[in-house]
Formats: sequence, structure tokens, C-alpha cells
Amino acid sequence: MSSGTGGGMDERCTGVVERVVFHSQESGFTVLRVRIDECSDPVTVTGVLPVVSEGESVDGRGSWVHDRRYGLQFQTVELAVVPPATEEGIERYLASGMVRGIGSHFARTLVRAFGPEVFSVIEKDPERMLELPGIGKKRMQMVVEAWDEQKAVRDIMVFLQSHGVGTARAVRIYKTYGDQAIQIVSRNPYRLVLDIQGIGFRTADAIASTLGIEPNSLVRAQAGIRHVLVELSGDGHCAIRRPELLSAALRLLGIGEEIISEALKEEIIRGAIVQEEIDGSECCFPANLFRAESTVASRIASLCGGKLPWGDVDADDAIAWVGTSTGLELSPSQASAVQTAVASKVLVITGGPGVGKTTLVNSILSILKREDIKVALCAPTGRAAKRLSESTGMDASTIHRLLEFDPCSFDFKHNRTNPVRADLVVVDEASMIDIVLMQKLLLAVPDDAALIIVGDVDQLPSVGPGSVLSDIITSGAVPVVRLTEIFRQAEASRIIVNAHRINRGELPVNPESTETSDFYLVPASGPADIFSKVMQLVLERIPAKFAMDPVRDIQVLTPMNKGGLGTLALNSALQKALNPSSKDGISRFGTMFAQGDKVIQQVNNYDKEVFNGDIGMISSLDADGKKLTVLFGSNTIDYEFGELDELSLAYATTIHKSQGSEYPAVIIPLSMQHLMLLQRNLLYTAVTRGRRLVMVIAESNAVLKAVRNGSAGGRLTNLAERLRAEFR
Repeated sequence: MSSGTGGGMDERCTGVVERVVFHSQESGFTVLRVRIDECSDPVTVTGVLPVVSEGESVDGRGSWVHDRRYGLQFQTVELAVVPPATEEGIERYLASGMVRGIGSHFARTLVRAFGPEVFSVIEKDPERMLELPGIGKKRMQMVVEAWDEQKAVRDIMVFLQSHGVGTARAVRIYKTYGDQAIQIVSRNPYRLVLDIQGIGFRTADAIASTLGIEPNSLVRAQAGIRHVLVELSGDGHCAIRRPELLSAALRLLGIGEEIISEALKEEIIRGAIVQEEIDGSECCFPANLFRAESTVASRIASLCGGKLPWGDVDADDAIAWVGTSTGLELSPSQASAVQTAVASKVLVITGGPGVGKTTLVNSILSILKREDIKVALCAPTGRAAKRLSESTGMDASTIHRLLEFDPCSFDFKHNRTNPVRADLVVVDEASMIDIVLMQKLLLAVPDDAALIIVGDVDQLPSVGPGSVLSDIITSGAVPVVRLTEIFRQAEASRIIVNAHRINRGELPVNPESTETSDFYLVPASGPADIFSKVMQLVLERIPAKFAMDPVRDIQVLTPMNKGGLGTLALNSALQKALNPSSKDGISRFGTMFAQGDKVIQQVNNYDKEVFNGDIGMISSLDADGKKLTVLFGSNTIDYEFGELDELSLAYATTIHKSQGSEYPAVIIPLSMQHLMLLQRNLLYTAVTRGRRLVMVIAESNAVLKAVRNGSAGGRLTNLAERLRAEFR
């Protein structure tokens, strides 16, 4: 390996990555510690890479500079991952996770025994490995099989790495495209954005540039427009106004407006984008979200028609029966809601904590079960489904499990032609359901079945696009029961009382100084003070005073991922403090994973049946087998190291990710650093996640800002109007 140390921008630095200090998924900016021949200690190299892992070889062009804060470093203008060319590089490459069955120890043994010929030995004469101590036939066979799997990948990897794609992504690209990978990527690298988890527009654009695709090409402009729409749907919108779409694409692509307009026209002609007027403005929908909204509206209208599955029920008699046979005492508002429920084929029940939603649902189910109907209960997350099951005493499942995902068709088994077998479908935590999932659910509800939608409309809307619960209520198309009365037993909880105060735009109140409470507002002077108090509460004060486990029972909920009070910084500090094994873990995609870590699933994985927001614990880590195992409740899920971009640490999560979950104790850091996110529904959602204890650690101005900011900046959708049109 070599490096230059002159003064121009054409110096080169080539070496093996010892540690990924920092890597931004968004921008690709990377800080590496790289071992080169000329230096006894690793050197710092900075530059832009889509993906990089420890053990890979990199080659950079740039110059050596002395940063006043970070010291000597090699700043690159071009940085790429390259195939290993030395024994050290080969050893690190073998130990990097590419070949199952080869860990760091075995990689060292192989390279010492066979030197640069090690690849040839594994491929052509693998039985020579049996000469090595500790290598049996089982280990040899594992390595050979894993190596055979890589045969077709190698040329593809060299091609992709030469265009800035790292090992893990290269494997995923091969699994998606097979032997056609090079051909597909060369023809249109922007397909990667649609087909490959973890590859965004900027990465595909960088690959396109190295392949010689012109900046003003139509294919690039079309990809840029799609990217803008995807980004907007990531913010919850189902559509974007046409002028805003053109303007955003212009900023992203830096090309002429006429090319962007032509690209938009082509996307509309081929049906990928649908134009529709909303409130007098021409808007553009991704076709899938347009179809989802249209389907949800038409299915709700269809379900509202027809006879009730349970026939005529005498509501007054049923309410009296509930009181005598189940012991459930209904308030006047709940009794009125029961009357509405037994007369409605589609019903929405909404309200905050402590207002009796559970009692109402149980009363309705008790009444309707007398009519011998089949009920299906579901919720968006496993935790929410478990709570629904516990509160009703009936089986409940996630929506995904109810619909039964089929990995062969990559769709749900239950659909319009194969509906679920139920006379009544009850879906809880509906504020979490995005427009696409609601579309899939409603397609699977039989025409002659009834539907009850339960949720708290004042919570944050879904992580995915749409404002489904809010739009259904706003449309006025179906009956809505809104419970507001806080019941006496709930008034004893300061969590519930303060949640309702926040929802009304009032500041939460603290207990008297001598009073033990389930809610505390802890003042802090600034971000550093907040950080210190969060750490002290997690590590010392809550475990000591409330006998709670700092990992299992305490959840830190923060508004954002970045910054000193974001999930990244908090997770790093909490991991070091709470998991001594973290120093022996493995680093992938910029995160250190170790046995005992609390982790969260970042995307829906239908094959593994784990979904966005599921939290689990790493139960084992197999460095040789290149996999780790996560326990999600009672389900054990294996991840290959190349799949670990699906996971992140979960000692701290965003408030958005906490939707549908409850935790024994919740700590909420709030700072003016979070200014753009400080909204009433954000704080309300966070507070209502705590079951036994909530602590808000905050600057006073931050709490005041959040409570007063009741305008959450609505999402651009058209579901409410579609529903009104269906019922005209």
C-alpha cells in the first residue's frame, strides 16, 4: 500500500479500512481510519462513499491537510473501494463478512498458510484446508458453499465497487438482479433506488455519473422527479403541488426546466404519476398512493352498504345486559356510543387516554358475540396487538399477520378475491396506519362484514404517507364516536391528566415536592444539561427509586435522529454505559452491534415477519457465521451481517417510531435544538407512551413552544374529499 505526502490534489492514499469513524447515509460523507504501508499507526481519510465496511480496501485521490481540531488527515476529492491487493488486504477482506464460516482468526490462518493463493485454494483445491489445525470437513464445506455462492457475485462486485458500491450492497444487488446485475445497472442505475433497500437517489446518481450518463438526460430527470415524490411521501404527503415538484426537481438536478417538464410529462404518460386538482391546485401523486386513496374511499363506501352482520339489536336491552352480566358500567356517552355501534356497519371510535375506549370496545364485543359472529382483531404493531388481546381477552394479531404475507408473490394472501373470514373486523391504534396498509386491509375485509376503527386522532400521524384516521373523521362520511370524559380512576394518573392538558394547549403540571408521582417535568438549562440528566436518570435514579431495569423497562424518546440529543448520540452513550459487551461487537453500516444490545427494526421485512418499529434484544452474535440473532418477544430472528442496515440501536428511539407501543418508563428530552419539530401532537404522543412513569427533561421554552404549537403542518392528501364524493 502506498501514499504520497506532497502538496497537490493529485496525491494518492491506498490502504485497508481499520475503522469506520463516521458515515452519513444521506450524503455519503465518510471518515475512516486506514492502515497504509508507510505509517505504523492508521491515518485518517475523509471523503464520499455510498457504503464502506471495515476490512475493505480503499483508494483515494486528494491531499494531506492538518485540521486544527482533528490533526493530520488525507482529504480526498475521489474515494473508492477497491479489491484487496496484498495479503493484509485479503485477510481483512475474508474477515469482513463476505464469506460465511470465515472469521478473523480463520482468515489469518488461511492467509498465513496459502498467502495470495488463498482464493485459488478455496475455489479449486479446498481439501488443502483440512491440513490446517482446527479445520474439519464441516467447516471446509461451509466455506466452499459460501464461496460458490460468491462466484457469480465477484465480477459484479468488482464492477459495482469500481462505481462506489460496497460489499453488502453488492450482494443485495446480485440477489435482486442475479446474473443480469451488470447489464441492468449499466443500462439504468436509477432502478437501484426502486429495487434495492438502502440505495438512494444520490448514490445511484453517483454511479450514473461514473457510467457516463449525461446530467441532462431524460432518464436522470425522470429518476429525480420520482425521488422528490418519494421524499415527500417519506414526510407523510400523498401528493405535491406541481409547481413545487418542478422547483424541487430543479434544485436537485441542476438542469434545464424544459427537460424536467418533459420528464414529468413522460412519467404521467406511462402512468407512474397521476395529476389531480386539490383545492384548486394541480397536484401530482405517485400512482401507488393515488390508487391507495381511491381504493380506501371506495371500499369504505362499499362496506357501509348492506345489512348488519348481526341483524337488529335492541341497544337499550344490550346496554342493560352489559351492566348486569359483565360488570362494565357505561357512562352516558359510552351508552350512546354503543347505540351508534350496533346500528353502524362502519364506525370510528377516537379519544385520548383514560376516556374509556377499551371499556367501550369490550362492551360492543360482548354484545355482538351474543349474536354468534366471527370477530377479527388487529393492530399495526406486535405490541399494540398484544395489548388489544390482553384488554379484550380475545386473540389479536398484527395487520400483516391477519392478511398473511406471501413471499412468493410479495403481497398478502388475503385480498379482494380471498378476504379474511370475519363478520366484524376491529382495528386498533389506527392513527399509525398509513394509506397503503389501510388499502391492503380494506381490500381483505368481506363486503358483508362490519368494520370498527379505533385510535387517538390527536396523536402523531403514521410514519408512512397519509392521514388516514384524521381524513376519515374529517370527511364526515361515516359515524364517529369521540370520547372526551376522563374517568375517575384515570384522573389519579398524572400521565393521563397531563396528556390531556397538553392536548388542550396547557402546560403540564408537576407533583408537589414531597409527592411520588408517575409524571415529572424536570427543568434543564440547555442541551448539555439535558444529556447529563437523561444519562443519570437511565443509569441511576430511575432504577434505584422505581426498581426498573434500565434496558428492558426504560425507553428514551427523542424528537430526532441527529444532534447531541438525537438517537445516534444517545444510543452511542447508552450502549457504552449499559452494555459492556459492546466493545467486543461488530461494526456495520456505521453502527456497533453486540450481544445484549437493544435494537429496533427500521423497515418492514415480510420474509422474516419483523416490521418497522419492532424492538428486540441481540441474543447472540456469531462472528464466524457472519450472523447475529435478535429476540423479538418470543420470536427469534437471524440476520446476516449484510442485512444489519435494517437494524439500529434502540436504547433511544424517535417519538415517531414509538407509536403503538407502551413502555413502563419513558424519558423525553426536549430542547430548543428541536425547534422545527416542537409540536403539540409530538409531545402528546410521547407522554402517552409511558405506562408507569414519564419524565420530560426540558428547557422551559421548549415545552412552552411544543404545547402552544397545535398546527402540525397538515399533510397533502385527498382522501377526505374522495370519501365525500363516494357518499354524495
